[in-house]
Amino acid sequence: MTLQEAQQQVDTWIKTYGVRYFSELTNLAVLTEEVGELARVMARRYGDQSFKAGEHDNLADEMADVLWVLICLANQTGVDLTEAFAANLRKKTARDHDRHHNNTKLQRPTEQQ
Repeated sequence: MTLQEAQQQVDTWIKTYGVRYFSELTNLAVLTEEVGELARVMARRYGDQSFKAGEHDNLADEMADVLWVLICLANQTGVDLTEAFAANLRKKTARDHDRHHNNTKLQRPTEQQ
């Protein structure tokens, strides 16, 4: 599925089942909430915290929730995520083409001098 197809599918779902989009500010709050839920799972899976009784290791579902709300925000603000992502990749490539290779903190132990 492409980003464009994902945007269309979310829009169709909202218009079919969701009645309408939440306001942009509400969706921003929901996005923040979903990122927090993703952070909770990450902290338990990869960090020092453990899962509490009844909590689930649903990393993929939490990532999909973040993506869903981000797509909602893109749709309702007129952002073409395909073009925005392509432009962002071009920007990062131009800006950072040597930056990370020259970062000694990122070198493997055998590469450090």
